[in-house]
Amino acid sequence: MLAFPGFTLLDLVGPLTVLHGPMRTHLVWKTKGPIESDIGIKVEATMSFDQALESFDIIFVPGGPGQIDVFKDEETLDFLRHHGARAKWVTAVCTGSMILGAAGLLKGYRATTHWVGRQMLPLFGAEPIAERVVIDRNRITGGGVTAGIDFGLVLLNTIFGDHVAKTTQLLMEYDPAPPFNVGDPDRAGEKAVEAAFEVLAPVAEASLAALEGRFGG
Repeated sequence: MLAFPGFTLLDLVGPLTVLHGPMRTHLVWKTKGPIESDIGIKVEATMSFDQALESFDIIFVPGGPGQIDVFKDEETLDFLRHHGARAKWVTAVCTGSMILGAAGLLKGYRATTHWVGRQMLPLFGAEPIAERVVIDRNRITGGGVTAGIDFGLVLLNTIFGDHVAKTTQLLMEYDPAPPFNVGDPDRAGEKAVEAAFEVLAPVAEASLAALEGRFGG
């Protein structure tokens, strides 16, 4: 699981909570040590790039505003290319899908990401799909932030079967009943969408600027 400065905390912690029991997980960055998330909470990278195994069964990338620097970071993109070519499963949640795309790992694949970023997926040769979790061959991508929990359960079901996935869901008491039916822009209403986009627009615009020229943006 890649952990880069400025990642969205729930993008990482949601899937990690689902997967850490049935799987052995590693938080990987260039160097071991604390990495600050988008809300200031830090996680500890348990493995450096140099210490990373020759191959992992699964690679996972979260999203977050720190993606802007990752788009231009050839060391990180090369790391993902190397492991993406060897992993059994190449996965991401939220705008982590765009990082996979920047590494060339989504060309010709169906994928999803946060709703604000879906329009950018064709820059990487990916087909954007407006679904919570999308599986295309050995690529599994999840939508924005909270979709990471759904992604993790789908991954468990795909690898271990529904008994492990259902038991994990029950252990987490994952039984969502949101107070408002506005988790998707198609249901949220114009005012809510406008307000949300106003918050997210600076990161979206900076992401496009970072990608401009590299992918024909």
